[in-house]
Amino acid sequence: MPAGQIDHLLNLWATTLLKSSGSPPFADHKDLYATIDSIALGNDIIAGDLETIGSTFVPIILRSDKTMVSVAMGNNEYYPLYSIGNVHNNVHCAHQDALVVIGFLAMPKTTKKHTDDPKFHKFHCQLFHSSLSRILASLRPGMSKPEIVKFGDGHFWHIIHGLRPYITDYEEQVLLACIVHFWCPRCSSHCHNLNATSVLQCHEYHEALFEVGTYGELWTEFGIVADLIPFTNDFPHTDIHETMTPDILHQVIKGTFKDHLVDWVEKYLVLTQGRTEVDCILDDIDHRIAAIASFSGLCHFLQGCGFKQWMGDDSKALMKVYILAIEGHILTDVVCTFHALLEFCYLVHRNTITECTLDEIQDAVSCFHQYHEGFKTSGVIPTFSLPQQHSLMHYAHVIRLFGTPNGLCSSITGSKHIKAVKEPWRWSSKYKALGQMLVTNQHLSKLAAVCVDFESHGILKGTCLSAELEALMSFVAIFMDYKFNAASCTETKHGCNVLALADELHLPSLPALIRRFLYEQTCPDNTLNMYDIPLAACPRYEGKISVFNSMCSRFYIPSDLSGISGMVWAFFSFNYAGTVYPCTIVHWFDVIGGLPDLEMGMWVVCPAYYANCAPTHTIIHADTIYYAAHLIPIYGNQFLPLDIMLHMSYDAF
Repeated sequence: MPAGQIDHLLNLWATTLLKSSGSPPFADHKDLYATIDSIALGNDIIAGDLETIGSTFVPIILRSDKTMVSVAMGNNEYYPLYSIGNVHNNVHCAHQDALVVIGFLAMPKTTKKHTDDPKFHKFHCQLFHSSLSRILASLRPGMSKPEIVKFGDGHFWHIIHGLRPYITDYEEQVLLACIVHFWCPRCSSHCHNLNATSVLQCHEYHEALFEVGTYGELWTEFGIVADLIPFTNDFPHTDIHETMTPDILHQVIKGTFKDHLVDWVEKYLVLTQGRTEVDCILDDIDHRIAAIASFSGLCHFLQGCGFKQWMGDDSKALMKVYILAIEGHILTDVVCTFHALLEFCYLVHRNTITECTLDEIQDAVSCFHQYHEGFKTSGVIPTFSLPQQHSLMHYAHVIRLFGTPNGLCSSITGSKHIKAVKEPWRWSSKYKALGQMLVTNQHLSKLAAVCVDFESHGILKGTCLSAELEALMSFVAIFMDYKFNAASCTETKHGCNVLALADELHLPSLPALIRRFLYEQTCPDNTLNMYDIPLAACPRYEGKISVFNSMCSRFYIPSDLSGISGMVWAFFSFNYAGTVYPCTIVHWFDVIGGLPDLEMGMWVVCPAYYANCAPTHTIIHADTIYYAAHLIPIYGNQFLPLDIMLHMSYDAF
């Protein structure tokens, strides 16, 4: 039950006890959780064994995912099983072999006549579980009794293995949990009403149902495939329903957002506007998306969202701009639905999640359920009992089990498919390729290990070219200096001094801005407003200026957004009194309303101007740029002129 509902019930309970001056046993949901956590029975089964005292728990993190190596040849699918080192999603790529292939799962084939045979389907599913049990069998003894293992730091430790978590999408969660499609692998809610409050799935719950129900009853009434045995039954202290992690990419971004909400918008427009008018609106939405200025790390849709081959990164990028593109063409409640889902995604993507964040996540889910009712009342869809959307309700609970969802996400194995499966397949003879692929993976692992060993002994550092250049460093320094000066002369087309740059930027106040900037840099203890200081008291600079055509910035920031708004006018640097100052000219923006927009959840800003209508420009040090912000026009309810392109959108709005 959500924390908010627990608080509501406790408040009702407290109301009934007012006459007797009594109080409920729990003050709120936190008090209830603390009481449950304090129960000693069943709290830590492993720690109850005296032999395990002092042992280190090592979770076995698993991920299996089908992948296709070729669309031109038959029998081209493979089913790799990965094991992931105990590292976070944002650092696994930086570690040698933190993600390794530990096996390829069998994919039995049959004739078309027997493809839909229930017996073959059962055999296929049970083979999956039996294969996992066999692959992991060597770990079974170490799940009850500690084993001695040498760690990377050279020390020996007693460890206890545990199977959790298992990273997978919904399709495979159905297979792992031995449930019927469209049911929830984590709770017992009926498939026709998934959002109803119910108990969580567990082995004990299933065993109790097996004793009283038939296979047919369990299938139709409880969504349980009773004649399948999950692989976790072969291992101690393991429940398959507690091991599966949420999948942000497939469940939320590609499922709830792309496959559900985006498609529902088109269906809603068809029902309310008619097919002819809808085509014009969809064309305008595509044009709005295409006209959004490019931004670092954001995929740009030159033709809008009207293309067929969707990748995960495409869905992520569309989510960031879609809400602005549909605003004005769709009901406010629909826009708020996208806002709630976008807020949810940003919250669960954080690398640090607190109890306050969990409350915000639950609020976002509640808002999502409140506003998406418009799709149902308008006849777009008959039900919201969809597993991908229902998974949002379990995120707070699963985060308490496994930590941040972004730390264990299906995107971890995206790049590994290429190195571990697709490239070894291309290098093989294509005949009985699996054995050759396994040998290739072994060779790659050994080469990676020997490279680390060589580098630790001072071998293979750098390249032959870098060694030769290091020996000729003096010559290289002269050459690079010549090359830089030549490039500056041939490529630089900007003004090379203060007055020339001011003329080029049509910014006559540039000399004064530089003087005030220098005063701020040379007098850091000044507490007065910069514009209260006479310009004559500021240092004068009229020397050479180096202007940069572009600039690459790397921001190392907390996951929560903060900072102030401004548009960069130009990047430049100059040398004053022996100190080089990298700077940028900024046109400041003012926040409208003081709060994010209630419908879209985004800050609304406009260019700032002085009382005399002059733009509010200033110069700041490049090191003070804290966060890059993407400005997207507010299109309103008017169609965007067809002649506005992405490079014109900022000027047009």
